This record gives sequence, C-alpha cells and structure tokens, in this order.
Amino acid sequence: MLIRSIEKFLRQTDMPATKFGRLAAHDPRFVLDLRNGRIPRSATEKRVEQFMLSYSEEQVRVG
Repeated sequence: MLIRSIEKFLRQTDMPATKFGRLAAHDPRFVLDLRNGRIPRSATEKRVEQFMLSYSEEQVRVG
C-alpha cells in the first residue's frame, strides 16, 4: 500500500507530511488525505513512488 511506503519514508527521512505532499504530489494535504482514506489516481501514485525512489537515490549519492 502506498500509505505504508510513505509513512516508512517519512520516518526514515524525518520529513514532515506536508512537505512530502508538496514535493511529491504538489498537495500539502496529500498524506493527511491518504490517512483519511483517499485513493490516489494511478498516475499520482506512480509520481509519488518515483519521488521517493529518486529522493532516496539522491541521499545515497550525497551522503
């Protein structure tokens, strides 16, 4: 499930949910809405997954 992946990502990166929403989905309420049962479109889900993957890869290169 997407929300589980996002929650894990937020814990690992110590990123606030609103910042994640802005960066990954252009919606600061995105994570809050998912927590309340929102079902994202498949294109949005893919964009969010790609954001998490590219963010993690960038951290490995930098860090």
